[in-house]
Amino acid sequence: MQVKVHGVQLSEVVPLGLFINGAWRASQDRFVVVNPGTGAVLTDVASASICDARDALEAAVEAQDSWRAYSPRARADLFHKAHRLLVSRADLFAETMTLESGKPLTESRGEFKLSAEFFLWYAEQIAHLHGTFADGSHGGYRVVATHQPVGPCLLITPWNFPLLMIARKAGAALAAGCTVVTKSAQETPLTSALFVKVLEDAGFPKGVINLLHTADAAGVSSALMSDRRLRKVSFTGSTGVGSTLLGQASEHIMNASMELGGDGPFIVLDDADVDAAVEHAIACKFRNAGQACVAANRIIVHQAVEEEFTRKFVERAKALRVGNGMEAVDVGPIISERQRDRVHRMVVRLADAGGEIKSGGNVVAGDGYFYEPTVVRFPKASDALCGDELFAPVAVIFPVQSTAEAIDFANDTRYGLAAYIFTKDISRAIVLGERLDFGMVGINRGIMADPAAPFGGIKASGLGREGGHEGIYEFLETKYLALTVKSEQEILA
Repeated sequence: MQVKVHGVQLSEVVPLGLFINGAWRASQDRFVVVNPGTGAVLTDVASASICDARDALEAAVEAQDSWRAYSPRARADLFHKAHRLLVSRADLFAETMTLESGKPLTESRGEFKLSAEFFLWYAEQIAHLHGTFADGSHGGYRVVATHQPVGPCLLITPWNFPLLMIARKAGAALAAGCTVVTKSAQETPLTSALFVKVLEDAGFPKGVINLLHTADAAGVSSALMSDRRLRKVSFTGSTGVGSTLLGQASEHIMNASMELGGDGPFIVLDDADVDAAVEHAIACKFRNAGQACVAANRIIVHQAVEEEFTRKFVERAKALRVGNGMEAVDVGPIISERQRDRVHRMVVRLADAGGEIKSGGNVVAGDGYFYEPTVVRFPKASDALCGDELFAPVAVIFPVQSTAEAIDFANDTRYGLAAYIFTKDISRAIVLGERLDFGMVGINRGIMADPAAPFGGIKASGLGREGGHEGIYEFLETKYLALTVKSEQEILA
């Protein structure tokens, strides 16, 4: 395999083994990594066995006490060194992400920038993890509330944002003083390996971070989850898998954070800036070929502006360039042939349910797993999606007759991750934003991720938050110390 990344043979710059207890390890089994933009094999990587997984957890357990004892300054110094190394390898990361995930190079560069900002945010928060000190209700003692690391963590990352997810999860866990075992997505192990190599080169102690790639995700995860020494799982992925992990976590009452599926309503009200709404909807829907949990899943437009919005949105969708992410394109491939075929079946189902295909609707012929940016319009609010997450470059538009109908339709879902609302009236935006039953609401904007913001959902979209001050505290346990003190009279006597 003669694949090059950033001008160098891939195998020379990307470790292809497992990282356990401070060393890269080969394995008996391997699996291939495919470029979805060409359908060609990039390389093959080590596939962890259950024994490898147990070794990784053992290493994390052994390193936990010493890592917890690191002073905030010592831990932050490692973070800052790692951040400098990360930034110095920006091009390598971006090209690797595009090769294994297919996303356009411009999007990979954007993901790298955001990932580095998240990592830097956590570095800056390490010295600012504060507790509280107060008088006891009846005097005679003090209430001291402090925090301690939850302990060894399992981080399970998805393929759609291979750097952002590991940087966001591992950054928070390590900043809190937790050791980690990270399981990469089978489709995108190379980016995770590059990230862990940065931490190794920065001098993070052995056992503090461990990396597993595996073709047996269910077996490896189950083995780790059944070990009571594992104290937290943080997972990003489907609601179905998240539910399974929560069931496994219940055995040992394990701390769990879940960032799961979405059904994002994108609401355009009658007083919205239609041109701005169209531009944000295009980005919110077609970024990463629609393969994002926060993507616009249902575009809900007031009938007063629906004709104008639909016409302009369809024009913009038709103008999007589709192709290999290493070229100047707007939309890359679907992650796999199987997923692309699922997308086409879904579009056929939407048409059968009464949707009008306004643009796209076809598989793109040739190498790679491409699908045309597609717009489907329904004549009214409909349950055609049945709460399904599209996860595809497919936009579905639903006209509504009133603001109340828009909000009711938006909330009629088991999911509650991200919602979007476009209106020129700030009072309207605040009141309706509060009515939307979602963990995050974008007001007149379609992109919300920010290191300082708590990212996460409610209902079937998950538990906990990533980013913001809340991000690190997800990996800390609150501890209460009741401190007996003598009275002032006794002290001064």
